[in-house]
Amino acid sequence: MADRLKVYVLPASHPCAAVERALELKGIPFDRVVELPILHIPVQQVLFGRRTVPGVVFPDGTRAVGSRPIMRIVEGLSPDPPLLPADPAQRARVEEAERWGDEVLQPFGRRIPWTAFANAPEALRSYAEDDPLPLPLPLVMKAVPIVIPLARLINRAQPDQVRQDLQELPGHLDRVDAWIADGVLGGEQPNVADLQLLSTVRLLATLDDLKPLIEPRPAFARAQALFPDYAGTTPAGALPAEWLP
Repeated sequence: MADRLKVYVLPASHPCAAVERALELKGIPFDRVVELPILHIPVQQVLFGRRTVPGVVFPDGTRAVGSRPIMRIVEGLSPDPPLLPADPAQRARVEEAERWGDEVLQPFGRRIPWTAFANAPEALRSYAEDDPLPLPLPLVMKAVPIVIPLARLINRAQPDQVRQDLQELPGHLDRVDAWIADGVLGGEQPNVADLQLLSTVRLLATLDDLKPLIEPRPAFARAQALFPDYAGTTPAGALPAEWLP
């Protein structure tokens, strides 16, 4: 492709990581436009009609927002290597897992980390320090006391909800491991479900409170292989001990 895609992302965002990895696997060149949490909302609303990331502007002017729609367009741009199985039955299973990863698991990667950041705000620095931010990082960090409560509000990270999320997380990870055992995930060629689910697993594994739960699992091994250089770490104790499964 003569022209490069423009991908609008947030630092360490798991759906953004999924789309970026899909483009890398396809060998499609792209430029990243790194935005800042909360400040990204009006930009995304104007450019894409939705406040969420990732958003992509394609060389022909086509715009798409959200990891699942973007990956379908990407699949049409460059069919090799395929991100969707050719076999209809296997494709249906992969798309079922992808949809669950988007609708059920992905919000865990928003609510749980933003709750942890409320107790360890300095940890946010590690998720953004290697990105080309639109503002200097020291200035960005000064806004953290405002950004965190707003992000928790927008992502519905109320204490009762996050406590429930943490109790449900082992069962959800069991489901991911079962899909790996069944060959839906974790094949030689990554598919859209791998990208969707394992990016969330990889982000959650940056929380030291969750490492004992996540790291022994097949899901983590696959996530680390697919996303080896995921930015950020949040120290233990950021999540209330009585909430942890």
